[in-house]
Amino acid sequence: MSAESQIEPCTCVALRRATRALTASYDAALRPSGLRVTQFSILRRLERLGPTPLTRLAIEAVLERTTMARNLDPLERRGLVKIEPGRDARERIVSLTDAGREAVAAATPFWQAAQARINAQIDFKAVAALADALIAAA
Repeated sequence: MSAESQIEPCTCVALRRATRALTASYDAALRPSGLRVTQFSILRRLERLGPTPLTRLAIEAVLERTTMARNLDPLERRGLVKIEPGRDARERIVSLTDAGREAVAAATPFWQAAQARINAQIDFKAVAALADALIAAA
């Protein structure tokens, strides 16, 4: 038996591969809308929260603040979000624009189709249980 065949498969690598495939599937479904799934998720979150400090938005989206800022740049350039100063010089408030609301509405059917296709292939309750177990183990 080779040393390679004795190595236990890495759970982290397997899950990263799975999440990349999942992200690619959503991105492909959303392509006609011009949004990626991360961008769509940010816009939907803003739609739900209303104007939100960038730091809170990052926490809600489970992203690092700098990663959130990088994700917001193209959305701001496209006029889908507006970023304004907050109460102090360090705070930035992110708001969804009317164009952003329209983009969410246009992309939602594509997201729903991807969601239905994926949920027909995997048990969402099992995914939720796995996520809960991994969070608890962290």
